[in-house]
Amino acid sequence: MENIKTNIIQKLFRVLLGIIMVFAGIGHLTFQRQEFQAQVPHWLPTDPAFMDFIVISSGIVEILLGLAIIFLWKHKVKAGLLLALFYVAIFPGNISQYTNGIDAFGLDTDQKRFIRLFFQPVLILWVLWASGALKYLISRRKKQD
Repeated sequence: MENIKTNIIQKLFRVLLGIIMVFAGIGHLTFQRQEFQAQVPHWLPTDPAFMDFIVISSGIVEILLGLAIIFLWKHKVKAGLLLALFYVAIFPGNISQYTNGIDAFGLDTDQKRFIRLFFQPVLILWVLWASGALKYLISRRKKQD
């Protein structure tokens, strides 16, 4: 993958997002564990041990991706693409929270849960822009045309 230059604003937003991810990952493992368990989609097994495994493993992944997006700046495009894919992979949890009317993270109405759904694409665009992955994907697309 080619080295994509990012400006200082992108770097700051990349680091901020990384910090948010590490904090969220720590929340998975500790003080927000039950709320994250509430977001595990109901079409997955509802065994408490399995749900806890999902929350713990996704928390570890969030911490690792958060640290990668901060510190692996030579691989920021790869880290950005992986984090964007992670956001896509966990989106069913947000949909499940909305469709099943699950209260968690202060989302205690259908309207709040519905509005939350629109933040996932924002996170995806954020990481793609801040990591330079968006520029990489666009330049790759132009080379193919």
